[in-house]
Amino acid sequence: MCRTASVRHRVWRTVRPPAGPERYAGPEYVTRLRRAIDAAREAGLPVIYVVVGFRPGRAEIHPRNKMFGPLARSKALPQEARANSIHDEVAPLPSEPVVTKRRVSGFAGSDLDLVLRSGGIDHLVLAGIATSGVVLSTLRQAADLDYGLTVLSDGCADADPEVHRVLTEKVFPQQADVTTVGEWAAGIRG
Repeated sequence: MCRTASVRHRVWRTVRPPAGPERYAGPEYVTRLRRAIDAAREAGLPVIYVVVGFRPGRAEIHPRNKMFGPLARSKALPQEARANSIHDEVAPLPSEPVVTKRRVSGFAGSDLDLVLRSGGIDHLVLAGIATSGVVLSTLRQAADLDYGLTVLSDGCADADPEVHRVLTEKVFPQQADVTTVGEWAAGIRG
């Protein structure tokens, strides 16, 4: 029997462009994601959140790292924790795990695999920002770890709509079922 979990990546609290989800998607994005989370909860599926985070001083970041290296050299802004927190509209319930990752993939430098395997989960439903970042990296690593995968195409967003289209229409289908929030929610509701 397949045990599915819905995994949400990097859905920031809306602060100001370009910090929030509107940098990548329209205002309807968070509403769609909320529908997916509600459907998962109603179906009794675990909802697991993945956020990026670092220790004070950012010991995990090597200056060579092109994506995170500039953070290693900068001083933390007081609003950094709030800007990277989960958007209020899709916030986890107290019982839902929030996994902190240290790299682009939800698995790299985190205990996501341990949380999933401890829960007997062997199928992931992925959504989040950005399609070409965390979703792609997590999908590839999850496939290599033999998880079954579903990607909610309109539950993902990217700064480049063409990159999003190519990934969701051509690349992801090689390793995952790709569907919309509406189709997936209708399918699990019965």
